[in-house]
Amino acid sequence: MGQNILLITPPFTQLNTPYPATAYLKGFLNTQNIASFQCDLGIEVILKLFSSEGLNSLFSQLATHNSHQTANSQRIYNLRECYIQTIDQVIAFLQEKNVALAHVICEGNYLPEASRFAQTEDLEWAFGTMGNRDKAKHLATLYLEDLSDLIVEAVDPHFGFSRYAERLGRSANSFDDLNAELQKPESFIDSITLKLLQEKIELAQPTLVAFSVPFPGNLYSAFKCAQFLKKHYPELKIAMGGGFPNTELRSLSDTRVFEYFDFILLDDGETPILNLIEYLDGKREKAGLKRTFALENGVVDFLNGSSQPDFSQFEAGTPDYSDLELDKYLSVIEIVNPMHRLWSDGRWNKLTLAHGCYWGRCTFCDTSLDYIRRYEPNTVQVLCGRIEEMIRQTGQIGFHFVDEAAPPALMRALALEIIRRKLTVVWWTNIRFEKSFTYDLCLLLKESGCIAVSGGLEVASDRLLGLINKGVSVSKVSHVTDNFTRAGIMVHAYLMYGFPTQTIQETIDSLEVVRQLFEAGVIQSGFWHQFAMTAHSPVGMNPAQFKVKIENEEPGTFANNDLIHTDPTGADHELFSEGLKKSLFNYMHGICFEFPLQDWFDFKVPKTTVAPDYIQQSIDEQAYEPASPSAKIVWLGGVPSIRTYTKKKKNNSFEMAELTFSNKKHDLVIQLKQTEGEWLMEQIPALSVQNSTQTTFGELEKSFEQHTGEDFVLFWNSPAIKELRANGLLML
Repeated sequence: MGQNILLITPPFTQLNTPYPATAYLKGFLNTQNIASFQCDLGIEVILKLFSSEGLNSLFSQLATHNSHQTANSQRIYNLRECYIQTIDQVIAFLQEKNVALAHVICEGNYLPEASRFAQTEDLEWAFGTMGNRDKAKHLATLYLEDLSDLIVEAVDPHFGFSRYAERLGRSANSFDDLNAELQKPESFIDSITLKLLQEKIELAQPTLVAFSVPFPGNLYSAFKCAQFLKKHYPELKIAMGGGFPNTELRSLSDTRVFEYFDFILLDDGETPILNLIEYLDGKREKAGLKRTFALENGVVDFLNGSSQPDFSQFEAGTPDYSDLELDKYLSVIEIVNPMHRLWSDGRWNKLTLAHGCYWGRCTFCDTSLDYIRRYEPNTVQVLCGRIEEMIRQTGQIGFHFVDEAAPPALMRALALEIIRRKLTVVWWTNIRFEKSFTYDLCLLLKESGCIAVSGGLEVASDRLLGLINKGVSVSKVSHVTDNFTRAGIMVHAYLMYGFPTQTIQETIDSLEVVRQLFEAGVIQSGFWHQFAMTAHSPVGMNPAQFKVKIENEEPGTFANNDLIHTDPTGADHELFSEGLKKSLFNYMHGICFEFPLQDWFDFKVPKTTVAPDYIQQSIDEQAYEPASPSAKIVWLGGVPSIRTYTKKKKNNSFEMAELTFSNKKHDLVIQLKQTEGEWLMEQIPALSVQNSTQTTFGELEKSFEQHTGEDFVLFWNSPAIKELRANGLLML
């Protein structure tokens, strides 16, 4: 009898959509005809806790520990009947099941309110253009956050909606703290988690339980679940994989970890889990496992004797979301940030266009690890097949392509294939702000369903972008973000401060560049991160080259990724955190552009050296680039109608053609010489997006000049063709 696999995402990741790792693995196991069952314990714990039954238990527990509460927690406790009465309806509303509740939520008399509602005076301004449902979602989210505050303060300090006991997983180079926490009695949240886990075990009857641990905030729960399984189901084999072990546990040596887990698997999980299943079935030696830690003779051993290669993107199968209760996830609106809204509101099918990063050179990034280093794109035929299959399975047309940086050429090919197949999809992804993203390419991406992109501007300074090896300049970024914005695609910028050797002046100049990008309207969303040095990045591996010193050089026995470092030539970066975030919040709302940068900081900062119109000038001064003969010409519209007529002017007659192109909003009418018009009519079928053999600019030029004897470049830049280019005639 073969293995029966249970794949688990432990609490907590996201409220609105499942983390995709178990769906990827289940899809792969399907290709091998291996049965598996998956669950997201995080959303199930949330739904059990935030229910009338769960709140009854919570408040009953508080009744016996009601001594050291703040006024805010006391207020929530006093309103407990209101919370118990409203919670089931609020959760159903956030599951998009009783949308009529939005009206009474917005009237302000339905939800009990505690401290999180103190900020709601600006809601009309923030949600004025967004409508009742969004405002109600935000208020319902604040209501849940009030309850979360109560839980953290009075019941379980580790609780968080998208993470649990995250502190114990962050920079835990010793296992001591986490191990000590695991010896304590079950917390209120633990008891809910473990009861649900027991139900899953009884239902699935697995022989192997595999936990995917993407983040530090999933780590404690994974260990707590494994501890429970070891005690109550000692015959089960337990494995862990995912983003956390991939980055943090690569030099694991603490044997105590294996009191909880039998195996820890690294990097892409398909081949390691398949080899593990073969070993458990008696078809493979233990030494023949792939990238797997296990305990051998009382010592942690890294087993990597498998000669089986990793499965390619084509072989890995379509992510399979069955078993997950997709209609029970919650669409929340935590903060009024357009890109964070995409992350937390609505259901998104997750799919990867290409394994790894096609650039793979940024010095702050984990470029030495497989998930970045090994670049392997998929084909658009396979990708579109998977998109169609996932839409059929989930009923959802929203896709988040979770690439490190989606490759422009693959995005172009995918967009064309989506349009050819007449698929209705809505999608967003992460990119590099590189010059390949022309205005025409952005228009194509928009037509295929792209609504947003996020990209790393990082430190908005050309010197530091060079040090990061980002491959872009601030001027290039301004061009690209302008192209996306004019095409109607929202742009989110990842911003970084505190990169090695960054000075106070560079931090202030970086802020000024960000201010100008928002003022110019070419970026609509952003987020500042403080630089963190990791052991697997070029900076972490060559600190002297970047003039920094690593403080924790001795590797620990548990997690080893974050490196504590000193930057003797740089600024005191911590000082800038609050001012950078506060200014960004205002810029995102389109206000305070006129404030001097000094106003955001409570200490003296230098004046910016960036010219006040630097970004606007960069946008306006886009250099003319002649068309490449190999550029593909694509027409997104349909076949026009043509009418020929004679135009008379001062005793001269001109034979003319009028072409009428009908699009979704209006008719576009252009007049050309008859020979030009008839030539263009003949070209339209070949230029159509439906034609997979695309015509190049050079081929078009040759054909035009042979047919008409005229100069094609003059024709291409004529007012009539410019109008056509603004309405779907693209040069890619």
